[in-house]
Amino acid sequence: MRLLNRDLNLQDVTVMYLTTLATLVVILVASFQAGSAPGATLPYHIPLDPNGNLQLSWNISYTQQELYLKLRVSHLQYGVVLGMSDRGEIFNADLVVLWSDGKRSYFGDAWSDGSGHVTLDSQQDYQLLEVQDTQDGFYLLFRRPFSTCDPRDYVIEEGTVHLIYGLLEEPLPALRKLNLSLIHPGVQRVLLLRPDSPSPPLPPDVRTLEILAPGITIPEQETTYWCHIYQLPADMPKNHIVMYESVVTRGNEAIVHHMEVFECAPQLENVPEYSGSCDSKMKPRKLNYCRHVLAAWAMGAEAFYYPSDAGLSLGGPGSSRFLRLEVHYHNPLLITGRQDWSGIRLYYTPTLRKYDAGIMELGLVYTPLMAIPPGMRDFQLTGYCTAKCTQTALPPRGINIFASQLHTHLAGYSVRTVLVRGGQEVEMVQEDKHFSTHYQIIRTLKKIVNVLPGDVLLTQCMYNTEERKRATVGGFGIMEEMCVNYVHYYPRTQLELCKSHVDPEYLQKYFSFINRFQGRETCSCGQADVTEQFTSLAWDNFSSQVLSSLYNTAPITMHCNQSTAELFPVSRSTKCPLSICKSSVKACMPLVSKGLISTSASINKYRQHNFKSMHKQQNREVCFLKDLTATLLLMGLTKWTKTTCLYR
Repeated sequence: MRLLNRDLNLQDVTVMYLTTLATLVVILVASFQAGSAPGATLPYHIPLDPNGNLQLSWNISYTQQELYLKLRVSHLQYGVVLGMSDRGEIFNADLVVLWSDGKRSYFGDAWSDGSGHVTLDSQQDYQLLEVQDTQDGFYLLFRRPFSTCDPRDYVIEEGTVHLIYGLLEEPLPALRKLNLSLIHPGVQRVLLLRPDSPSPPLPPDVRTLEILAPGITIPEQETTYWCHIYQLPADMPKNHIVMYESVVTRGNEAIVHHMEVFECAPQLENVPEYSGSCDSKMKPRKLNYCRHVLAAWAMGAEAFYYPSDAGLSLGGPGSSRFLRLEVHYHNPLLITGRQDWSGIRLYYTPTLRKYDAGIMELGLVYTPLMAIPPGMRDFQLTGYCTAKCTQTALPPRGINIFASQLHTHLAGYSVRTVLVRGGQEVEMVQEDKHFSTHYQIIRTLKKIVNVLPGDVLLTQCMYNTEERKRATVGGFGIMEEMCVNYVHYYPRTQLELCKSHVDPEYLQKYFSFINRFQGRETCSCGQADVTEQFTSLAWDNFSSQVLSSLYNTAPITMHCNQSTAELFPVSRSTKCPLSICKSSVKACMPLVSKGLISTSASINKYRQHNFKSMHKQQNREVCFLKDLTATLLLMGLTKWTKTTCLYR
């Protein structure tokens, strides 16, 4: 170890905005003696780097609204950087840095600019509590408030946090000499804030079932998705899963990234044995029908408990004997010869609880009808579970959502599901403002959400396609997109899927208008599918804005599906009230003056149309006629849809 011994030599606080370690140690001892320091026990742990050289442990004080964090560095040289940023970027990041100039060592709150250069923060919000130099590594214990009111600091809130880290391998004469792009930083994702409710006790007759990888050799490649088929006993009666946890092979903690267990479709009488790459062309086709999530774990996640009066069915009539384990290995160092027996351990009981737990899929149907234009910094799509569907499918006392698993693909960065009752947003079911497709786990809600018949559930996803040249359509491929929330609830109902997509008829009107507006030939619906039509568009700000407005205002096709894949008897198409279209006519003209219609061509064509004639039309189609003026009405509907049309 080149850096330092147990006592850090810190510069004067008036010069470096820092506090001496001696004073901090006194504070720490006093806190421990009083028995009030959450830093005394650190229940949460996560490896940061693939080598396992860096490990972060932490505890949460909701009373004090702060985190206690302990960073362990196995092999420390001249310092370490730990930080947080919106998407794991090294730019504009909130940092805490330990660095040495070769003689003295310093600890401080810092930030990086748009070029990665690091500057000491004038407001020091990371408080160093303890330093330890032991045989198994160097430890730093410090604390940090959730929110600091410092505009350069990251606000720690519920949802995914992107941690960035890096080691300093050379002396640093001054912190301003540090540029994060030169130290090979890494990224790790984690939920720093967890529900503080106690876990329910396990029943005395609990049993375990381990679904594990069969001692595979982890491939020598950065990313591997490994699939393994597990078969339950043929005569296994119905049980209730009450808890599950990860089983990670010792030494592989930094490589096993996340794992899921899926139940295969009950209709499949047989699923071939298979243990291999999920992307292999040799993979049996029937594995594609093993999609019903039973358990999901990601690095840093704790054990998942079901509520004390509910459990997830395992075995028995109507279930499948076949399960699929999927393990994601992240091996950027291309480590060879590493064997793995990781997987999920299910805890189940033959003593059935009061309620069966169910899993319902909310959001958007997997279809290319829902697309994101290229070059977009922010683009929102919304999936609806309508009042008609919940009124038809839910029991009189409703259902109770206790957990959820958010899901998008690579372009998605924010997801939320909102409960709407009586036309008002009344409760947030789940929200992650920094969502990443690389970190998907089943998250226990802080508070159970009761959904009643007639309620609406909105699932909204935000996407970034700034680096893409073509439209991103909905679908199953990783470069396609999804917007889904798998909500876990009780009591189980027959409603398994409550999702929507735009009415295809109105999307075709959009294609027809945009092509004519841009002076291009209108493609025939019989000659080109939706993906081809999106690909052929000449995208600009105007066509993107109109598509966004169309998605917010056009009728939708509703999918209210039973577990048998049959539809509940509800109307598949829901339309906005005509009154909104009428009231929006007067709102279209100001769009030009406000700059919402930016191109001169748009303005000229807009002025050439007889806008007054729109007042005479009473038909609902006034909002979606094929000419320019009608489409501009979509632009003016945005403000009205938030309170009136959005909650279909």
